[in-house]
Amino acid sequence: MLAPTIKKAADATWLLSGQLTADQPVRSIAVSSSPFIVGRHAHAALTIPCATVSGTHAELRLEDGQLWVKDLGSTNGTFVNGARLDGESVVRSGDLLQFAEVVFRVGLDRGQVDAKTMAGDSSDRALALIQFDKLISERAVLPHFQPIVDYRTMEVVGYEILGRSRLFGLGTPHAMFSAAAVLDLESELSRMMRTEGMYCAASLPGEPLLFVNTHPSELNEQGVLEFSLRELRELAPQSRIVLEIHEAAVTSVKQMCEIRALLNELSMGLAYDDFGAGQARIVELGEAPPDYLKFDIELIRDIDHASSERKRMLASLVNIVGDLGIASLAEGVETQAEHEACRDMGFNFAQGFYYGKPALASVFTAKK
Repeated sequence: MLAPTIKKAADATWLLSGQLTADQPVRSIAVSSSPFIVGRHAHAALTIPCATVSGTHAELRLEDGQLWVKDLGSTNGTFVNGARLDGESVVRSGDLLQFAEVVFRVGLDRGQVDAKTMAGDSSDRALALIQFDKLISERAVLPHFQPIVDYRTMEVVGYEILGRSRLFGLGTPHAMFSAAAVLDLESELSRMMRTEGMYCAASLPGEPLLFVNTHPSELNEQGVLEFSLRELRELAPQSRIVLEIHEAAVTSVKQMCEIRALLNELSMGLAYDDFGAGQARIVELGEAPPDYLKFDIELIRDIDHASSERKRMLASLVNIVGDLGIASLAEGVETQAEHEACRDMGFNFAQGFYYGKPALASVFTAKK
């Protein structure tokens, strides 16, 4: 078999990957001419419909297989890897090229995978940090909702509010919180996700339970968390809200009792999330009991194929939880067999792709 032909740099195609506007998907645009004008005007080779981008903002030029960029006297600047351009500069595969507030990642299509442009590299991290300021200032999170069903009736009784974003490099919660961690803004991001989620939840049908998440860092700033929850209650005085706290963050019975008292005052419920993912703290369940206990997906996955010992262990935990007056919820149910196994074990509620994937509120509103 002949080896694939590898293009030389001079024959390869330079690409700019990014979003022209926040509500568009990520696109890869070929630098198809030299010079290649970037700007807001329709005559530009790459037209960016953004008010902060100048009419003729910058020029890209191909020369001896290299890609050069030159700012054309733009108002808000052209940046390479976050540094404002003074004059012109060579840009390389993997660099971040920014026109005003609009960011692209530079790539080189040689007809093979370019390791410098693979997701997860350092340029993606830099891009995420550049985009994060936009995420916070424009409150550009995109709340999604995943159904929670009641095993007794098989009806949707609630939704977990999950954060997403259309911003390039910040599409997932992991990407958003990784950027937030560098800037020590996890609590601020978590708070924004809750409030924006509650705004969008107003259009959901019925009066569902709304499960909102916390970040572990918020438990170290309990005054800030209290302010956020009071703000949330003022925003949605009639909503049935349940606060989720990750099981691994439940380390102090005293602290959880204080949070429990605050939630009681605000008429909010409490759920421990991902139970069984770390150290399953049965003691805390008795002394600071939640209203709901969400069993981690790793306990649920392929439970229909599990050994009889594992099934008995899980069923026993469900029974203990029930005896404590706590509602059990199976997370990550993806198949009918998993659904039936969890139902037979006595779970009260369930959540997972089998019942519905996370979606915009409008998807569920349309089902009214």
